[in-house]
Amino acid sequence: MGHDESCADYLEQIVYFLDNELDEADVTAVRLHLDVCGPCLAKYDLQRTVKALVARSCSESAPHELRERVLLSIRQVQVQITEGPLD
Repeated sequence: MGHDESCADYLEQIVYFLDNELDEADVTAVRLHLDVCGPCLAKYDLQRTVKALVARSCSESAPHELRERVLLSIRQVQVQITEGPLD
């Protein structure tokens, strides 16, 4: 198996590695590969950063005023749908 093919296998496993969904043998293999492969380590770091940003973004709440404006817009659309066109 060539280096690129080997890396492709490890890159597929990185997502599972980040989510703690690998068995101990696979975790060890991924860690060993990341220790010796700079390009895969860089891709791992990118994936980890993106995952952290998404997790942080999903936990933030919208400001109260924005939430109220969105809810008002939704109610207005619901009224327009139930009442039909305004023609």
